[in-house]
Amino acid sequence: MTKTAPNVSSWGDKKSLLAQLEKFWSRGILLQEALQSENPQSSELFPKRLTFKTPSSRALAEEFDQVRSWLVQIKQLDGFRVEYKTVQHRVMGQHRLPSEVWLDDLDSAIALLGQQKNQARFLRQYQQTQTHLPELLPWLYQQPIKVLAHADVWPQLLDFILWRQQHPIPGIYLRQVSLPGIDSKFIEQHKAILTTLLDQVLPEEQINTDMTSAKRFAERYGFLAKPEYIRFRILDPQLSVLPNVQGDISLTAADFNALQHQADFFQRLDHIFITENEINFLTFPAYKNALVIFGAGYGFSAFEHVTWLSKMNIFYWGDIDTDGFAILNQLRHKLPQVHSLLMDEDALLAHQAFWGSDDKAGNKTKPQELLHLTTDEQNLYQALLSHRYQQSLRLEQERVQFSYLNKVLQGLSESGQNNHE
Repeated sequence: MTKTAPNVSSWGDKKSLLAQLEKFWSRGILLQEALQSENPQSSELFPKRLTFKTPSSRALAEEFDQVRSWLVQIKQLDGFRVEYKTVQHRVMGQHRLPSEVWLDDLDSAIALLGQQKNQARFLRQYQQTQTHLPELLPWLYQQPIKVLAHADVWPQLLDFILWRQQHPIPGIYLRQVSLPGIDSKFIEQHKAILTTLLDQVLPEEQINTDMTSAKRFAERYGFLAKPEYIRFRILDPQLSVLPNVQGDISLTAADFNALQHQADFFQRLDHIFITENEINFLTFPAYKNALVIFGAGYGFSAFEHVTWLSKMNIFYWGDIDTDGFAILNQLRHKLPQVHSLLMDEDALLAHQAFWGSDDKAGNKTKPQELLHLTTDEQNLYQALLSHRYQQSLRLEQERVQFSYLNKVLQGLSESGQNNHE
């Protein structure tokens, strides 16, 4: 009978012991312990008994050479306290073998991991925080590894937070903050940690919680944000917002919203098209009492500042693919009255010669549940998900024939849908 090789790798050794210490470090436990070092009696971690597997009775009898080699390695362990016990083996007789391995104190653990410099860095960060922003100490204790990751810039982070505390309503651009070692690029690079820290120390009334993305950092904390622009073309030669200007116009969201005060223009405007493709935007046909907006994919934040859009008859024209319907769904979440344009089965089947594939479809982890689609839109969206027509089907909006667009717009005009709803 062939003997089974001993599972030497499962016996406790320096590698397995250090792996346990690495877990303590990565979870921040050792740095938390460092904060209590001034009062050793308060330690709840040390002395710490580590997981340590020893050879079985069978291994002692059948693989004694391997056991003896293992014993030599254990005796050479530095920094750990190894406890032994006397074992009476029925074949091998009496032997003194390791039974437990302990780590007695924090200094030993830190030295074994070679983390003395990082421990010192963290303690300096703690002292800096204690001096300047003691209200951050509870969070710092809970997130020591995250704190340590920003050791090189911690003083500047604290300086910015202190400045913001002293200016409850900044009302300036981030570029205008004047602090040593801090510029707008520094703030841009450290938005994530600054968001976390500011949320810890600022009162709720000084945080605009509606601004959740990193791009809305300035607005979240009361700074002026870079203006968002809306690019549009007026489709009716009888309408004008600027003297003798009918072409491609870009206005800030605030100025676009102010168009409602131009009575001659606003009282006649009742129809808005939104298209994602620039050429489609530039070549969109004339249409009475209407304008076309150049869309921005999933970005409709500028529309939040235009209060009168909710009163308009709006049509959205995007690609016929899963992303196109997801964007439509997002827009309709903000503006429920939005119709889709050329995003139906008739348009899809009329352009079969121009079908393509969604190259990114394979990278999408899970289909989105789109709750703001009409029944027909939802049916087409589900057909695309199930590859009913073709694998990862996509009909890009610029593939739709110009004559087909004109025909659909003519029908739309004749149906009277360009009246206020």
